[in-house]
Formats: sequence, structure tokens, C-alpha cells
Amino acid sequence: MSKILLEISNLKKSFEHSRGSITLFANFNIKIKEGELVALVGPSGSGKSSLLHLLALLDEPSSGKIIINNKEIKNLTDIQKDNLRRETVSIIFQDNNLLTDFTAIENIMMPLVIRGEDKKKTKEKAYKILKDVQIFNRSGHFPNELSGGEQQRVAIARALIAETKLILADEPTGNLDFKTSKEIFSLFLKLKKLKKTIIFATHNRELANKADYKLFISDGNIKRVNAR
Repeated sequence: MSKILLEISNLKKSFEHSRGSITLFANFNIKIKEGELVALVGPSGSGKSSLLHLLALLDEPSSGKIIINNKEIKNLTDIQKDNLRRETVSIIFQDNNLLTDFTAIENIMMPLVIRGEDKKKTKEKAYKILKDVQIFNRSGHFPNELSGGEQQRVAIARALIAETKLILADEPTGNLDFKTSKEIFSLFLKLKKLKKTIIFATHNRELANKADYKLFISDGNIKRVNAR
């Protein structure tokens, strides 16, 4: 039986502005297991990125609980949050968020370099993962020398090398053509087989329907919807 990796209880996120407040979502409850592939869908501006930022510990909820790997977020210090994020959560942004002054291999190595792990072993791991994502021949290239699909493969490889249990992806195929999007999504399916939990925001209906299920955000509500 799969373990519960992420538990959300009565989650609410709202923003104050000059004319009052805007509630993106409220009363959101869900338990997500290890190895689940979850699509986050909804109109632009509905709160998909905001929810991912909360789960990535980059923002604070207005109220409610987020428990990741049996640790309740609001009980953690900033240092403990940094440690949990580094050890448990990987983030893949739509714009890749690669370091422009570093090569593909160096970008992939970065999570383990930050952890202070052995550089020789880290480079060996990075080369192996480059082969897995099929861009080994581009290892010495800088981000601006790579196509959009290649940059996204580097971003996914960087998430892979960290060996985190939770992978959050914000529109990971939004800037890619149909063929490349399918290739990138196939990497998510491989991660699922490794019991990684993946939550990805997308406007791509076909990819969303390949998830285990969808979380649909609209008008302040988040509902679980079965994928076709």
C-alpha cells in the first residue's frame, strides 16, 4: 500500500488589495500518495501556480495545514523548511530557471553541490541522468545554446538528480511543441514508476487526461476530477 506523502487540510489562500481581498481557493482537502501523477488544471489566473508555490514552501497559506512527508509546514523554522525543500521537493518551472552562466551538466549537478556531496560522484550521476533524458551530447552547452525542449530536459534532470519524493512542475510543456511535450511527459511517466509523486500544472488537455487524476481549480474551489 502506497504511503501518503502530501496531506492538505482546509487550505486557503487569499490576497489583500485596495478594494478588499481575493480568495484563490478555500477549504481544500486532499491526501496524495507516493507514486501518484496529478494534473493541476483550470483557467489562467485561477491559482495553479499559487498552489504549487505553497507546496514548494515558497509562500505561506492564509490558513489550513500542509503536511509533507509527515512534517507540518507551519511548525518548521525557516532553516527546517529549507532542509525539507532541499531533501524532499523539486521544482520544474515553465521557463526552466536554469543558471545561464553554467553548462547543462553543471546545472544538473547544482542540487548535490549545494548539499556538499562529493563532486566526482555527483558528476558521474549527472552524466548518467543526461543519458536517461537523451541529451548527453549537449552536456557542455550553456542554456542559451539549447532548444526549449533541451532546456526542459536539463530542468527535469536537475530534479531527478536530487532524488526528491515530490516533484512540482509549473506548465512544464507550455512553451514546447506537441511532439516535444509528449517526450517530456514520457519522462514524468518514468518518474512515476520510480514512486515519485508528481503534480504538474497544465493547459494541455491531452496530457492532463493521462494523469492518475486531475485537480480542477475554478472560482475559489479545487475539485478532484478523474482523468479519462
